[in-house]
Amino acid sequence: MATSSPISMGPAMTGSDNAGKPGYYSVRSGDTLTKIALDHGQSWRDIAKWNGIDNPNLIEVDQVLRVAPPVQDTAANRPSKPVVAQSQVPGSVTTPPANTAAAPSSANANSPSSAPTSSSSSSTNLNDEGLAFAWPHPGPVLAGFDEAKNKGLDFAGKAGDPVLAAADGKVVYAGSGLRGYGNLVIIKHNNTFLTAYAHNQALLVKEDQAVTKGQRIAEMGSSDADRVKLHFEIRRQGKPVDPAKLLPARP
Repeated sequence: MATSSPISMGPAMTGSDNAGKPGYYSVRSGDTLTKIALDHGQSWRDIAKWNGIDNPNLIEVDQVLRVAPPVQDTAANRPSKPVVAQSQVPGSVTTPPANTAAAPSSANANSPSSAPTSSSSSSTNLNDEGLAFAWPHPGPVLAGFDEAKNKGLDFAGKAGDPVLAAADGKVVYAGSGLRGYGNLVIIKHNNTFLTAYAHNQALLVKEDQAVTKGQRIAEMGSSDADRVKLHFEIRRQGKPVDPAKLLPARP
C-alpha cells in the first residue's frame, strides 16, 4: 500500500498561510497520509485529491494539508449506497493491493459464526446520525475503551474467525500501512463516522467497495499484535469514541 512509508523531512510546502485554520493540518514527523486520514475521519485518497498529491509517500514535515472537503465536494464524498458483493477469492491476503482483494459472498454474513445483526438487536442505540451499529465479532471483549491506552474494543477469538462490518458504508482503506494496526480495514459510514478493524490475518474487501452491515470483511488474526484478536474502533469526525456506548445490548 503506497501510504505505508513515513514522510520525508524537508522544507515547509506552500499553503503555510493556512496553518492553524479549521479544516487544515500541519504534518508532523512520523505521519503518513493514512494516519492523518484516520485521525480526521477521511479517506486518504480524498485528502490526496484535495491537496493535489500524486505520490502519497511524498508529504513533508510542516506541510499544511486540507483535511476537510471543499464545500463543493461535501455531497460528492458521501459513501455510495451499499450493495452486497457476490464473489470472494479464497486464500489469505497479508497486504492486499487496493484493487486485488475480491468481495466476499453475501451468504457469509449470515453464517452461524456471524455476530447478531437482526433488526431486534441493531435497531437500538441509534446515534445522532441515525446509524445503528452492530457487533463486529461475537467473541468476548478482552479490553475496553480507554482514551489514553486503548482507542476501541479488543475482542478474543480464533485465527480465521469472521470480522463483520458494523454498519453500511464504503471501504476507504484496506492494507497494512498504519503502524500498530497490522492488516487493517477502515469503513466510512457517512461524513461523521468511521469504523476500523485491525490485526486481521486476511482482508476480504478492497478500497472503494461498498459493504453492508454484517458483511464479512476480514478474517481475525494476530498481525502486528501479541495474540489473535480484533481491535475495533468507532471514530466520530476522526476522534475515537467508546464503541460500547453505540453498540446494541448483547442478547
